[in-house]
Amino acid sequence: MKIAFVGKGGSGKTTLSSLFIRHLAAARIPVIAVDADINQHLGAALGLDEAEAAALPAMGAHLPLIKDYLRGGNPRIPSAGAMIKTTPPGDGSRLLRVGESNPVYDACARTVELDGAGVRLMATGPFTESDLGVACYHSKVGAVELCLNHLVDGREEYVVVDMTAGSDSFASGLFTRFDMTFLVAEPTRKGVAVYRQYKEYARDFGVALRVVGNKVQGPDDVAFLREEVGDDLLVTVGHSEWVRAMEKGRPARFAYLEQAARRALEALHDTADAAYGRRDWERYTRQMVHFHLKNAESWGNAKTGVDLAAQVDPAFVLSEGAAAPQPV
Repeated sequence: MKIAFVGKGGSGKTTLSSLFIRHLAAARIPVIAVDADINQHLGAALGLDEAEAAALPAMGAHLPLIKDYLRGGNPRIPSAGAMIKTTPPGDGSRLLRVGESNPVYDACARTVELDGAGVRLMATGPFTESDLGVACYHSKVGAVELCLNHLVDGREEYVVVDMTAGSDSFASGLFTRFDMTFLVAEPTRKGVAVYRQYKEYARDFGVALRVVGNKVQGPDDVAFLREEVGDDLLVTVGHSEWVRAMEKGRPARFAYLEQAARRALEALHDTADAAYGRRDWERYTRQMVHFHLKNAESWGNAKTGVDLAAQVDPAFVLSEGAAAPQPV
């Protein structure tokens, strides 16, 4: 299952995504956590100190390795240099599994222990001084998109992505890569404005979207959210002393999280699990190809000097029954 947490800056999406990751880990469900926000805070929310969070490898820095591994023996892709962030897999490509070991995870993932359960944490990496004025942040999240395009995951395997704030997610096809998108919204006009924008953009792509109301203080806040987002409102979350302690760097054991918050996380889990039954691998692959051809025409062909449309394998459909990855 691929799950995204989105919302405006300061809405609490990183906190909610970290709680959901902890919830899955407590249930001993395999999890890969990905920090794809321009402000890299997921590591700290999962308990890393400042030095440990800063030491996380940046996926963007390992993009040549990622490309070279994923292309495998695909005859349509002659070199890693001919790949872009939207390059789809085809016959001969190497595919990623959540629980396996491979060179991509070795280079880009670090294990974080959460109350005795380990989760893999990956991060796009923050803006560096050399990026300022010359680079777009979406080039960094391209590594995430490429990995998700080559990922085969099952029902009891989760990839949870803390996305960049606001509607920036729509600068690429990454927003279509998820079985469920949870939009975290505060009970304010600004909070629901991002929801409306996201809903409008996502409508034509069949994106499954539910709203998590955060920082809710009473019935009036709930009523406001219900009026603004309707049936898309899944659950609301209020103040948590456990979260406050976690944000101070002094989290208690996850088992001590308040019951109201635990029920909210169970609702998220049930909703995500139900989305698996609606998964459409053929549509997923078509959308992958759609954005690849769009990127190829707008900038990819000029950048690589090759016709990137030729990378599309018309007979290939990504699925759980896809061929096993080739040995390294």
